[in-house]
Amino acid sequence: MSAAPVFIAPYAAADRQGVLDLICAIQREEFGLPITAADQPDLLDVPGFYVRGCGAFWVAGACGEVIGSIALLDIGGGQGALRKLFVRQDWRGAAITAGGQPGGGVAAALLRTLLGHAAASGLRDIFLGTTTKFLAAHRFYEKHGFERMEKSALPESFPVMAVDTVFFRKRL
Repeated sequence: MSAAPVFIAPYAAADRQGVLDLICAIQREEFGLPITAADQPDLLDVPGFYVRGCGAFWVAGACGEVIGSIALLDIGGGQGALRKLFVRQDWRGAAITAGGQPGGGVAAALLRTLLGHAAASGLRDIFLGTTTKFLAAHRFYEKHGFERMEKSALPESFPVMAVDTVFFRKRL
């Protein structure tokens, strides 16, 4: 990781390959999940899948590369699903300044961006699903006010992924 400035911006078409490379590498190489880009059609059409209703997709970048991502899927009823929060390993825990606000790392800055957008858009609840393998992610979400919940308590409109076994909710 370099001392290069980090930016967070809405997804643009030029980010497509960087987002695919980032997410697939983390899923396969770090966590051994048998997932490919073809298994994630949402990543092949980010604007069509995420950028509707209150939904959005952001990337974190530095040195001309995608180093992180986060998505908000509008699932209706004033609710959203947090998806695709990934940060390149060499940028995890790196203290940055995002939008002039110090503190936290790339993941925290991405999450602040999503939660700010969700609240400004009138969403009341954010849900997410993850795997048992992402233990650091569990701690991260809990630190940021998410509470574990049972799968059976998810809204019917929440898109459960095949690998999701742990679920969280944050009330805004």
